[in-house]
Amino acid sequence: MNVHGTKVRHEALTLLRVGAKNADVARMLNVPLGTIGYWKHVDRAKRGECPGKHDPKCPRCDGRELDEPAYSYLLGLYLGDGHISHYSEHRVANLMITCTESWPGLMDDCEQAMRAVFPDNAVCRVRRTGCSNVKVYSKHLHCLFPQHGPGKKHERSITLEPWQQEIVDAHPWDFIRGLIHSDGCRITNWTTRLVGGERKRYEYPRYFFTNVSDDIRQLYTDTLDKLGIAWTQCTRNGNPYNISVARKASVALMDEHVGPKH
Repeated sequence: MNVHGTKVRHEALTLLRVGAKNADVARMLNVPLGTIGYWKHVDRAKRGECPGKHDPKCPRCDGRELDEPAYSYLLGLYLGDGHISHYSEHRVANLMITCTESWPGLMDDCEQAMRAVFPDNAVCRVRRTGCSNVKVYSKHLHCLFPQHGPGKKHERSITLEPWQQEIVDAHPWDFIRGLIHSDGCRITNWTTRLVGGERKRYEYPRYFFTNVSDDIRQLYTDTLDKLGIAWTQCTRNGNPYNISVARKASVALMDEHVGPKH
């Protein structure tokens, strides 16, 4: 990943201030178009040229109202396929959720949740090969996602703060839905049975949640327990690997509140 220095940034701003188009500056300096747009926005904000609010409020720091169902869903997405990046001192931190292109509905739901949780912040999609990164920029990401830290999630402790647990307890299905939409799936399993002396194929739906973090799987199963969902743990090479929900009544509840990705 390229990190562009102060000299390049100043050169870009000089061109932008005299009216150069973002795309032209991006090509000229070999800088991503999104980065040029961000630099221009920050520069205009510092000079008071941007309309509206320049310092979005934070539910944790300023007491702004938080859309709790949307946050519970976004928290599940973050624990599965999300991470927070802060590339340099010039960039505001961004929360990025990676969504495969085959599930456009998931990208829509993710973007909607980000806009609900961060109503005054920039949300965008960055298309990659076979997927899109749905991103939101905010100075207060670490306030709302204190699980962020160096290294991979499964290599460090992941626990919810008391205020986060209260939100998950109040909106458990949103949390489960976020986890399934990030690291889970609904599939159709099959087996065979003897019926009247004849072996017949039998199909049944099943939910899987796969995550190598013991802590994140525990958050998932603890929430399933509170919802009365029966589950079993599967292993790979003797190690805990995923959580299965296969009993008919439990699958019916999951279908009602979660459903397959789309």
